[in-house]
Amino acid sequence: MNVKKRSIDLGSRRELFVDDYLIERMDGVHLELQQPRDEGPVFWTDRPWEGQWTGYFTVIKDSDSFRLYYRGKPTPQNAGVPDEVTCYAESSDGANWTRPSLGIVDIEGSKDNNVIIGPESPDVRHNFTPFLDTRPGVDPSERFKGLGGLFDHDRREATTHGLLLYGSPDGIHWNQLKDEPVINQSHRGPLLTDTSSIPTFWSEAEERYVCYMRDWIGDPRRPGQVGTLRWIGRTTSPDLIEWEPVEKMQYEPAEQLYTSNVQPYFRAPHIYIALPARFMLGRQVVTAEEAKAANVHPDFIYDCSETVFMTSRGGQSFDRTFREGFVKPGIGAKHWISRTNYAAIGVVQTSETDMSLYIQQECSQPTSQLRRYSLRLDGFASAKTPYAGGELLTKPFTFLGTRLVLNFATGAAGDIRIEIQGANGEPLPGYSLEDSRQLVGNYIEREASWQIGPDLSKFVDQTIRLRFVMKDADLYAFRFR
Repeated sequence: MNVKKRSIDLGSRRELFVDDYLIERMDGVHLELQQPRDEGPVFWTDRPWEGQWTGYFTVIKDSDSFRLYYRGKPTPQNAGVPDEVTCYAESSDGANWTRPSLGIVDIEGSKDNNVIIGPESPDVRHNFTPFLDTRPGVDPSERFKGLGGLFDHDRREATTHGLLLYGSPDGIHWNQLKDEPVINQSHRGPLLTDTSSIPTFWSEAEERYVCYMRDWIGDPRRPGQVGTLRWIGRTTSPDLIEWEPVEKMQYEPAEQLYTSNVQPYFRAPHIYIALPARFMLGRQVVTAEEAKAANVHPDFIYDCSETVFMTSRGGQSFDRTFREGFVKPGIGAKHWISRTNYAAIGVVQTSETDMSLYIQQECSQPTSQLRRYSLRLDGFASAKTPYAGGELLTKPFTFLGTRLVLNFATGAAGDIRIEIQGANGEPLPGYSLEDSRQLVGNYIEREASWQIGPDLSKFVDQTIRLRFVMKDADLYAFRFR
């Protein structure tokens, strides 16, 4: 068989070590999920139209500014949806947020608030989920889009009968683009979804719009029944108007996953990052006495949840290389309750070296808040090597570019060396392990080099492998440029 036909066409894409897509073999190396750093609370939901039941946040980076969207809800979750509103905040750095007085919606006789969709609007407030439309050639008057569901007020529950499409030039003033739902029961069956967030985006890799939503295994009318699980469904569209039938995503293990929070990773958009909440239905950690002492609502002590990490490279499957919690509940009763520790949609760059994600915590409590967590760029996971050393061999691939650039960190006594092999597994002359210059330090981007220099242009369009030999090191990503 022709080796080149079996090789991966890498091009100049950045590849992260979040799965085994490029890995042929590891010896003394393992993939390790990183733990985000807690940077503290950045937003409290303490306005009268928000309250302790506020949730389902979306963070969008728009050029040099950041936008925050969320559902305000001052009454308990089981009180229905009539008082829900969609709110907006903004930031110049992703850490310090302000609520602009927009003058759009009248709340109790005043428009001095940050509400963008209020009770007089169609019933999309429960789950209105905006996104920045990055499709080439998009109309500037509709560069922001959003989907939201229609709900059954008579049943006082969030039963979605269809998803409406909205557009906006500025992310603040929204117009309904179609009178009828663009995704409806014909795409799913008798019950579309009761989803509370609907991550949607233009996929550069798939050249289609992709939408993820709540789905179910079993009977959604009996969420506590054995065999019934909150699941994740997906549909795609060429134009946001005509959508394919919703299909269930494939992943293991089978467990309750709430709010998928899927988005293309901004430095490698062919890789989708998902931060769903693992909902541990019926796993009570907090006693009634502890809940009362911590001012936790007594109806929300019977379950607990945490944020987990998954990836996809398009299509109907998620990779779950990492099963452990990504953002685990914190110390104290207030963190071990139902529907807290939910991630916002959106991982955004907030400095030259770092990116941020946002976690809703202390839900159903007067201290309900959004906290910022940070990671180094590309640093969701790493190929990690202990002091004893190890090596990682990639699968065969072709590439475009003249330099190999790595994102890595070593200990003071650690290092990384790289051997370039041909398709047959033999070192290429001048690029053997003995020819490699040691990489030591902590860099977001650092060129690899050999005794004869860093130039790799002679190998463009040839099938090669990379052999990383490492000691006390984390390798997060690499690319050719």
